[in-house]
Amino acid sequence: MTTKGHVYVIDDDEAMRDSLNFLLDSSGFGVTLFDNALSFLDALPGLAFGCVVSDIRMPGLDGIELLKRTKAQNSPFPILIMTGHGDVPLAVEAMKLGAVDFLEKPFEDDRLVTMIDAAIRQAEPAAKSEAIAQDVAARVTSLSPRERQVMEGLIAGLSNKLIAREYDISPRTIEVYRANVMTKMQANSLSELVRLAMRAGLIKD
Repeated sequence: MTTKGHVYVIDDDEAMRDSLNFLLDSSGFGVTLFDNALSFLDALPGLAFGCVVSDIRMPGLDGIELLKRTKAQNSPFPILIMTGHGDVPLAVEAMKLGAVDFLEKPFEDDRLVTMIDAAIRQAEPAAKSEAIAQDVAARVTSLSPRERQVMEGLIAGLSNKLIAREYDISPRTIEVYRANVMTKMQANSLSELVRLAMRAGLIKD
């Protein structure tokens, strides 16, 4: 079990991959190595949250293109870019595209470890909250149109009777829909349902 989180290293230089693997593994991270950015992007949907450490200059898909693609996918993974000597303009472009930070090679081992720690700590809450938001959105999508109307009535503060009157169905039927809504939304109370609806953006502040 890794204590400090996952790190995904992308570098086409085998010696560099090996040395980073050794360094990060001995620092307590779970490390996965990729020799190119495309194979990382292919694996991305199934990967546990973690920090990406990528070289900026690679054949095929380089670090800049990697940043553009992960940004397009709204990936919450923080990305640290490794640059060669004199690649500062590229590094600046990487930061503009959302890289958390960059390191010039050769760098101090401790500096990399500290940066990864900070990147994971800062990005983790957002990644968790993003995962929850997606989960809630999926629950809303599972509702039938009628259940969705009943939920909207409930979070607007309407009673079963008023919702029934509005849609011209019996209050008894509304109770059935209400029970379905609570089950599908995984809400144990009306206040929880309201919280979930806010999470899904159904209630505007």
